[in-house]
Amino acid sequence: MNISTKKKLNANLKFVYSDNNTLSVIFHDNDLLMGVVGEFNKNLKELEKITKSNLYSRGNSILIKSTPDKNELVKNAIQFLANQFIINGNIENKDVLSSIDRFMINEKVKNHNVTDIIKTPKKSIIPRSEKQKEYVRALRQSDIVISAGPAGTGKTFLAVAVGLTMLLEKKIERIILSRPAVEAGERLGFLPGDMKEKVDPYLRPLYDSLYDLFHFEKIQRMIEIGDIEIAPLAFMRGRTLKNSFAILDEAQNATDTQIKMFLTRIGENSKIVVNGDPSQIDLPNKNISGLDRSKKLLSHLDEISVIDFDHSDVVRHPLVSKIVKAYSNHND
Repeated sequence: MNISTKKKLNANLKFVYSDNNTLSVIFHDNDLLMGVVGEFNKNLKELEKITKSNLYSRGNSILIKSTPDKNELVKNAIQFLANQFIINGNIENKDVLSSIDRFMINEKVKNHNVTDIIKTPKKSIIPRSEKQKEYVRALRQSDIVISAGPAGTGKTFLAVAVGLTMLLEKKIERIILSRPAVEAGERLGFLPGDMKEKVDPYLRPLYDSLYDLFHFEKIQRMIEIGDIEIAPLAFMRGRTLKNSFAILDEAQNATDTQIKMFLTRIGENSKIVVNGDPSQIDLPNKNISGLDRSKKLLSHLDEISVIDFDHSDVVRHPLVSKIVKAYSNHND
């Protein structure tokens, strides 16, 4: 949280403790109050359900009635949501879920390092776990980043966000988004349409991340002029990437040879990111996936960062983390 945001937050929030385990959060800005409470009190209801506490919206206040520990938990959550509203002008459901995440309520996050925040035109992205912080720092500092972990841990979204900010700041000249399409063989010929139409369905998650961070029309324009390039993995062979931020998504479906080919495309002033989920290999022979081998072979190199996420880093619906953990325990 930067100084100006902290001052605005402190000026608009007041906390009053009562003897009957009641904590009142008083708002001096009604727009901020409405943003935190949400339409039809939906944000309060979600917080109430997650924390198993009693929350009431009364006038310009939110009343918290629970144990002292839970009161502090909800207080910190409300501060986090107010901060999100001040920065972004809106609060999404995932912000409510993250507001009570253990990484959002401990002292480290209260003193959040502003350098961890990714500022894009549509929103500011705050890493929601220590592993995500480590990942963002690696994306900014390392030449190559290899990350592996379950769905919902932010691998692709954070990489696209960092790449987009670097492009807008003119630190690079283009973003290249790649993904294995139709298994590892990338058999695109039978699909109708030109190359973009053939590949688009497989790259939809990358498009979704871009549109979530920047205006649709501007992203489309950047694709048209080549500032953002969408390319199937097979078409990366023989190229040298200069002044680029290249992301290989769904790398668990790339063979060892393909990942080696992609990594060796790196050129002057470029970064390469390889992301994948080892539990979702779609190859006919799972043993030919190259993701795990690339991690083992390259983790000792100083210029390469290897990040492993697990279910505790999932930032989607809390049930996603439970599902991932259940499957992981069963496989083990």
